[in-house]
Amino acid sequence: MRKRHAISTAAVSAGLLAAVAVAPAEAAEYSSALKLKGIQYDAPGRDDNRCTGGNTKAEYLTIKNYSRTTTVNLKGYVVKDAAGNKYTFTLSHKLEPGDYVSLRGGKGTESDRYNVAYRQNCTFMWNNDKDTVYLYKPSGARADVHAYTKAANDRDGNGYITFHN
Repeated sequence: MRKRHAISTAAVSAGLLAAVAVAPAEAAEYSSALKLKGIQYDAPGRDDNRCTGGNTKAEYLTIKNYSRTTTVNLKGYVVKDAAGNKYTFTLSHKLEPGDYVSLRGGKGTESDRYNVAYRQNCTFMWNNDKDTVYLYKPSGARADVHAYTKAANDRDGNGYITFHN
């Protein structure tokens, strides 16, 4: 009986070690102070990607600094979609604790004062039916990721989904 007990204790210990080894990998994905707060994946009105008169600026992703004490510089952070379209923050843009930035389509001037950055192109980045949004740190490590589908995540049909409050 002692041998069985020793074997089952060893098996349980090995299982616990395996579970502990898996947990940090899952948690590391959300270790960043910056997280995806929400997305306006479907701009109001009919999609029109003309730079003048279009509505690509109405499609945006909000990134928030959820830290209570740390200011985070967005320079070098990367946002991607499932198809590999990406935007890299190339300018210094500091988010104070609790602050946010809206990354919009279209052309415009990035501004700390108005909490906005523009992708500098007039194409839509996010799919209107489903997509996955990735946020990467300058090191290449994943800071946050969320997948959405219109049917499952946008209950009121307004084209906006909240990921983190």
